[in-house]
Amino acid sequence: MTTYETEGHFAKKHRAGDKGNPEIEAVLKQEISTGELPCAVAFKMASDLGVQPGEVGHVADLLELRLTKCQLGLFGYQPVKRIVKPAENVSRDLEKAIKERLENGRLPCVSAWNIAKALGLRKMEVSSACETLGIKVCSCQIGAF
Repeated sequence: MTTYETEGHFAKKHRAGDKGNPEIEAVLKQEISTGELPCAVAFKMASDLGVQPGEVGHVADLLELRLTKCQLGLFGYQPVKRIVKPAENVSRDLEKAIKERLENGRLPCVSAWNIAKALGLRKMEVSSACETLGIKVCSCQIGAF
């Protein structure tokens, strides 16, 4: 397993000496050889292990794995970091759903996912609408931001 170029970068987000969940660590070490953990893989691992996605992200940080390919298109893509683009238009229903779930003027990641599911949209359609509306997504479920 390779680590991030500046070792200690991601782990510094957490308490010194924090070891994280050993079961998650074992799975990550077995399954991830590239030094990168895509968002969808983190969610699949969390589901398979019966833990919250944030726990997988936490251990990934401790192992210096780079979180990639955000399902909202907000981070982890190459050569550009983010791939989400503003929507050409935003339906009233979508705008209302987003604005009803804002916390301190921002939309939590989990709320974006829930809106997508409730309205039958792709996750990136919700983040794209947020781009158009000038709303930032916060509280990444795997802890990237």
